[in-house]
Amino acid sequence: MPGFSYFEQGVVKGMNNARRRSPLMRRQAAYGIAYITPGMLIVMAFCIVPIFMTLYYSFTKYNLAQPPEFLAFENYQKLFTNSQLRKALWNTVIYVIITVPLQTLLAMFVANFLAEYLNNRYGRFLRSIIFIPTLVSYVAAATVWEIIYADKGGLLNEFLGLFGIQGMNWLGDPSTALICVSLVAVWKSVGYFTIIFYAGIMNISVDVREASIIDGATPRQRFWRITAPLLKPITYMNVTLGIIWSFQAFDIVYKLTGGGPFNATSTIAYIIYAYGFQDYRIGYACAIAIMLLIVILIIHLIQQRFFDEKED
Repeated sequence: MPGFSYFEQGVVKGMNNARRRSPLMRRQAAYGIAYITPGMLIVMAFCIVPIFMTLYYSFTKYNLAQPPEFLAFENYQKLFTNSQLRKALWNTVIYVIITVPLQTLLAMFVANFLAEYLNNRYGRFLRSIIFIPTLVSYVAAATVWEIIYADKGGLLNEFLGLFGIQGMNWLGDPSTALICVSLVAVWKSVGYFTIIFYAGIMNISVDVREASIIDGATPRQRFWRITAPLLKPITYMNVTLGIIWSFQAFDIVYKLTGGGPFNATSTIAYIIYAYGFQDYRIGYACAIAIMLLIVILIIHLIQQRFFDEKED
């Protein structure tokens, strides 16, 4: 181009190329929007809209038979004086304390054992066996464990009887019912977390592991000083999922104990169901659901800060 410097010629050429590419870029952008729109609509229909509807009904008196009646913060005020809700919240906290650490540590140890000693076809078979409970529905799993925990003829009591130990009503005793329900949840989910931990361990550099072996590190030292620290992001994800799933515990409780005996196993999720679909106090149940959402968000923020401080 006469009269233009090389820089100016480059700018003009780039602008011309951008004009030629702009129809293609617009077409690609349109395709991208078309691809993500159905997913966004699904998210809005099944996640965002229900949250706002729950928030709206939490300020009302609603029983499905009559139009909602606005109550302002009355439902939320009742939350602080409800002894059943306090009991359910305490049971849920105990449930989380039992299930989350147990299933996380057990899954990590099992995954490390499979990676260290059974990284072969036998290990693949064992991983498949461990993962089977995850594929079983909660209702089916609870039915199996009802047979195991049964007071008369239950497999657990029959096994204890072989050693002369007196059996007991595991699900009918308030002191043991919640522990038994928690152990079923651990059995159900530990296979899922084991597979995730195993994938994380196998992604650790082979050079790092071989260097530790050459340096004379024992399997225990390799686990605590190399494997566990490198699995911190995966541990954070598993703990987060475990806490969220534990606060949503309903199926196992409903099938095994129905919240009993004497509300010993009633959880937040179960009491939401009881108020909403047994007592038909939809507005009050929605207020409890919003409170549960806030509690989970607070726990997530505390947990995130804890892991961030550990990384620093």
